[in-house]
Amino acid sequence: MINNQRFLAFTSITLLLLIFTSCRSARFLNEDQALIDHVNIQGVKPELKESASLYVSNDIKANSRVNLFIYNLFNTKNGKYKKRDLRNVGEAPHLLDSSLVDLSATQIKRFLFTKGFFDAKVQPEILVKNKRATINFNITEGSPYYMDKISYNFADTAVAHLYKQEVMPLSVVKEGSQYDAVNLITEREKLYLAMRNHGYYDYIRQYMRVAVDSTSKNNRLKLEIQVENPSDSTNHQAYKIDQVFVTIRNFGTVKKEARKITDSISHIHFTDETRNFRLKPLKRYMYIKSGDYYNLSKENMAYDRLYEMNGFRSIKIHYQKTDSNTLDAYYEMVPRPLMGNQIEGEFTLSSGMSGFNIGNTFSHRNIFGGAELLEVKLRYGILFDPRLQGNISDKIFNNDVQIGVNLIVPRLMTPFHTNHTAQYGLAKTTFSSSLQIFNQDATYSNRYFINTLNYSWHQSANKFHSFTPIVLEYRQGRLNENFAQNLIDQGYLLYVRSNNREYFGLGSQYSFTYNAKKLTKKENFNYFKGSIDLSGNILDLVSKVIKFDQNADGEKKVLGVPYLQYAKTELDYRIYRNLGGNRQFVFRLNPGIAIPYGNNSTLMIFEKSFYGGGMNGMRAWQARTLGPGNYNRESVQEDLRLNLRNLDQLGEIKIEGNAEYRFRILNSFLGAKMNGATFIDFGNVWRLKENELNPGGEFKADKFLKQIAIGTGFGLRFDSDYFIIRLDAGLKVKDPQFSGSDQWVLKHFFDSKEFKDQYYQTHKPDRYNFIQYNFGIGLPF
Repeated sequence: MINNQRFLAFTSITLLLLIFTSCRSARFLNEDQALIDHVNIQGVKPELKESASLYVSNDIKANSRVNLFIYNLFNTKNGKYKKRDLRNVGEAPHLLDSSLVDLSATQIKRFLFTKGFFDAKVQPEILVKNKRATINFNITEGSPYYMDKISYNFADTAVAHLYKQEVMPLSVVKEGSQYDAVNLITEREKLYLAMRNHGYYDYIRQYMRVAVDSTSKNNRLKLEIQVENPSDSTNHQAYKIDQVFVTIRNFGTVKKEARKITDSISHIHFTDETRNFRLKPLKRYMYIKSGDYYNLSKENMAYDRLYEMNGFRSIKIHYQKTDSNTLDAYYEMVPRPLMGNQIEGEFTLSSGMSGFNIGNTFSHRNIFGGAELLEVKLRYGILFDPRLQGNISDKIFNNDVQIGVNLIVPRLMTPFHTNHTAQYGLAKTTFSSSLQIFNQDATYSNRYFINTLNYSWHQSANKFHSFTPIVLEYRQGRLNENFAQNLIDQGYLLYVRSNNREYFGLGSQYSFTYNAKKLTKKENFNYFKGSIDLSGNILDLVSKVIKFDQNADGEKKVLGVPYLQYAKTELDYRIYRNLGGNRQFVFRLNPGIAIPYGNNSTLMIFEKSFYGGGMNGMRAWQARTLGPGNYNRESVQEDLRLNLRNLDQLGEIKIEGNAEYRFRILNSFLGAKMNGATFIDFGNVWRLKENELNPGGEFKADKFLKQIAIGTGFGLRFDSDYFIIRLDAGLKVKDPQFSGSDQWVLKHFFDSKEFKDQYYQTHKPDRYNFIQYNFGIGLPF
């Protein structure tokens, strides 16, 4: 209880000091200056209040207290602002400027006019006290104007027909509705797109005008929508595409004789100055074709798909008129460098251990002449544990070598014809192979080889499918002979059987994603991803016909190795809510279950099991150090705890959730935007059945809620527009490895030394950390 009071007092004092320091900012000002304290917009409907506030000049809005505190910290001396200040650190104080107040009032009035409040009045009021200013914008809306009658005047009957067919059915400009200039702009844009998508290459937005007559009584308007003809013609001309010219430029140092091909069927004249590309794979995504009417949407779609092929750094589509109603289309493309190489590295530090990872990726962006991407990846990682005895080489805890090859083809390569237009995104076929060689000193070694064939495509703008019909894998896991015998002697035979084994897998995977393209947008939406992973069913059916050999445990074998049989599914559901400006709230629920059955009904293998902790989940725990259930590593013999690390805390059931509030701290910090986040994480993993390896780790409906771990924390995100660097600090609040009220470990935060010492005595060599730091690239979810 005392510790909780201390924590509350510390937090409250820190918050009060921050507020007090920012509130005293007025003392740094001259006598004729006033700091903006509050800006109020009064007398306007709630649904318009936030929009109206956007028309208040940013220079007369109240400062963020945090930003102002940081600015004052670096820019004040002896009670005054320095002459040469650091303007990019924090946020300079927003001072009262009566001219900006009047300008903002005018802008608000104009905004209200666009919403139909033609008689609105905005009266600014300024109150100054102790060098602090409050600005009130007092608004009298007046009665809104409504559209009483809408008439149409089209100089070209073909345009009138297209408007009636394409625009009017979904129009929001209707008689009886309140006047809104935004709706009229939307109407003009819809007509522009309809015209440009039906061949009207010369049509521009300015041909459409709206005449507004407000002389009627009772706030009623008469609108006339007018579409004029070109000044030099009596109608608008629709154009068809005649010839198509495709040129791939070569700006490299090595010049070659250009390869020229004419496709007489599609009327495409292909010139490749690099001599590296083939026409057939490219023309799938050249939607502007000979014989078709000019179409702006197809032009934009061609841009999108050709750029997605990742083989070109510049694409330009332009047209040339050949006569009064035909166009020649020209595609000009500049390829990216044919080959590239990227080296990446990172340093890791966690739970007293340190190490590094280094990787190299070689890529060939046009291996077969159709912008196919070949990637060869090499990665090496090593982890040191200073608690191990001996010289530096003896302190290696584990090392990991990975080799991977991916071939990505920008189309669906199937044995049957698929009529996929790639309207919403590029379809891809990916062939992938990878080999992993992992060794944990004196404990465990793993050889893992996997081959996959994957198809991915977009069903709509927000629906994405990924289907992997072939997942062929082989794994050889080996426990150190002495370590395995030690486990057997102490009663961990089941653990030895589940890890000291070889297996062969043949299965399929499928995933569906909804709204992935909106993840970087500040708007209200829901996100969903569901996946399913099945293995062994086809081999099990074959075993009904062909008799397979069996091992001593009764498992059927293929090529002398038992095959896997399991079903695994995982869901990821998120709610994103925009709270205005750069503020966002995200809630995430991430459950999953993996069920071994048939040929492997005892335990789920290590690679397919769930784990708790990590930078994208339970951020207060290091990866693979949470759960399952109430499992406490005190039950493991002291000499095994070190070598069992990251191998004994797995589960077949996972329930995880996160709530995160994101906000802007600084608009400019070392060339990037600094964002902040506060979060709460909750969840755990469980075993499906009672397991001697993990006492208290099984899932029970009447107990699992008490076994939920809770963590909280704060994070900084540095957004450079190209990538986000993230630093999160997670703090343990409730730890299910303990029992009863002892699970609420936060109460020990201020007497942590005594708590940690006691934990170490019962869990050697494990140590307890209240705070886990996570460094990563990109958002956690």
